[in-house]
Amino acid sequence: MKKIYLFCNAGMSTSLVASKMQDVANQHQLPIEVKAFSDAKLASTVEEHHPDVILLGPQVKFKYEETKKKYEPQGIPVAVIDLEDYGNVNGERILKRAIKLLKEKGGK
Repeated sequence: MKKIYLFCNAGMSTSLVASKMQDVANQHQLPIEVKAFSDAKLASTVEEHHPDVILLGPQVKFKYEETKKKYEPQGIPVAVIDLEDYGNVNGERILKRAIKLLKEKGGK
C-alpha cells in the first residue's frame, strides 16, 4: 500500500481533499492510503509512518524547499498541491499528480 500524505496549516481543509483523493483511489481499487495532517506534525509523521509522497497545501508552500531538501534524498517526492485543484477539491487530478510522482521515483 502506497501512502500519500498531505500537510497544511491545521489539516482541516486538506482533510476534505484527502477524502476526495481516497474516494477516487477506492473507486479504481488502487492500493493507496491518503491522509491529511497539520504541517506542525510533518517531521514526526514522516518519521513514524514513512509516506511514499508528501503533498503540501498551497497555504504552506513556503515550506516546500526545506521539505524537499530534507525528504527527497530519502526517496520521498515532495510537491505543492496546485492552488486551483486544491480550491476545487479536485481529488482526481491531485491523486494523478501524486501517482505520477510515485512512478517517477520508481514505485508503482
